[in-house]
Amino acid sequence: MQVPCRYPELQEDRELKSMIHYTLRRQLASLESQRSMGLVVLQLIDLCQGLIEKVRTVPPLPASSLKVQEWYGNAMKPELFRDGLQAMEWTVEERGLAGLGDLQGIPWMMAMENFFEAWVETVMTKVARSMGGQLRVGRKRESLVPLHWDPPYQGSQRFLLPDLVLEREDRTIIVDAKYKRHWEELSHQKWSHLGDGMRESHRHDLLQILAYASISPNKNTTCCLAYPCQEETYRSLKQRGRLFHKARVAHGDRAVDLALVALPLSAQSFESVVQDLTGLLRDS
Repeated sequence: MQVPCRYPELQEDRELKSMIHYTLRRQLASLESQRSMGLVVLQLIDLCQGLIEKVRTVPPLPASSLKVQEWYGNAMKPELFRDGLQAMEWTVEERGLAGLGDLQGIPWMMAMENFFEAWVETVMTKVARSMGGQLRVGRKRESLVPLHWDPPYQGSQRFLLPDLVLEREDRTIIVDAKYKRHWEELSHQKWSHLGDGMRESHRHDLLQILAYASISPNKNTTCCLAYPCQEETYRSLKQRGRLFHKARVAHGDRAVDLALVALPLSAQSFESVVQDLTGLLRDS
């Protein structure tokens, strides 16, 4: 069997590495302009700088279109390689997901509830670093607890999956992000004045997170329902000392602290939110 040699020298492809270096420099420049937008951007900057270190031995130069087409034409290259080439093209030409152009490339979208869950995860990651403990993330299936039915039953829920669980020696902290208007409504109206749909939805949230509390082996458990709020609402609540509402459910030697938490989707308030939430969880 004869296998054709696609690259005659068993050395690194310096042209390809130069293209990668150039692409990373472009991405880094774009990220640096957004440095003040929060932790996620800072993490991406660190990642980009680490990748640049791996290709710093070659100059950052864009490849010619002819060379790029030659790389595409190599049938032995895996799909991952082709995806990387496409991403570099988009970066150089400033289009699609890798650039600033919004009318070319592949469009994308993210549901706001997923975005809010990711935002709460970012906040709790910083809180966990400050408080200590192990943070388990539902997005990664790290907090999944299976339900074992006897006899086996296919028609009901098969597991519990809290968004975030912070395990400490003295306490388990469970956080569930809810992208709903509940906080704004509860802050301005009495419970009896809320619509039936709003009350039923909020009641479901409470029962769900209290069910999550049952999976904690710790005698002391704090359950947080995190709702989004406007930046102005957050500042007003903070001035009045009403950022959080707390309740306690005690039975024997076991206690569950329940907290309703308001979190603004604002990079400017990120550090303040982390500090406030850390204070709440330490005091609970």
